[in-house]
Amino acid sequence: MESLQNIPPVEFLTRINHLFDKQWFLLTCGDFETHHFNTMTISWGSLGVMWNKPFAMVVVRPTRYTYGFMNQYDDFTLSAFPKQYHKDLSLLGSISGRDSDKIAKTKLHPAAAETVKSPSFAEASLIMECKKIYWDDMKPEHFLNPSIFKHYNNHDEHRIYFGEVMNIRGTSEFL
Repeated sequence: MESLQNIPPVEFLTRINHLFDKQWFLLTCGDFETHHFNTMTISWGSLGVMWNKPFAMVVVRPTRYTYGFMNQYDDFTLSAFPKQYHKDLSLLGSISGRDSDKIAKTKLHPAAAETVKSPSFAEASLIMECKKIYWDDMKPEHFLNPSIFKHYNNHDEHRIYFGEVMNIRGTSEFL
């Protein structure tokens, strides 16, 4: 596998919709050193600039095990993978880390990040290390399009987290 190289945010290139919708990310939060972390597969989010900072926006439902980690820790990582790991990401998005060591059921290996405590993964082709800078809860009374309500039949609206992108490492496809 091609080694990862540091990518300045202004030089980061990707098809953002493809990355979230087709390739997916692992959102990982916690502390690699103490092995207290959890990961979940996400396909909703955004990347951009806010308050003159490169940022990643992710959303987590309060029912997800990762939600507690996102509220407890100050940072998170987003890791994208080559297509051969799609089955592993699917598994990590369908079972909870609350009940078992779900990462052990995959071919993936947590690894220390460079600038944050949350882990990344050795097999990732893209790693974004983020420090939380904002959060808020989605409010149904602010949904302007009625089609959004179908995503919240259980009234478990997501919490939104903005993370300042502190470090990006990726393969040459992201340069």
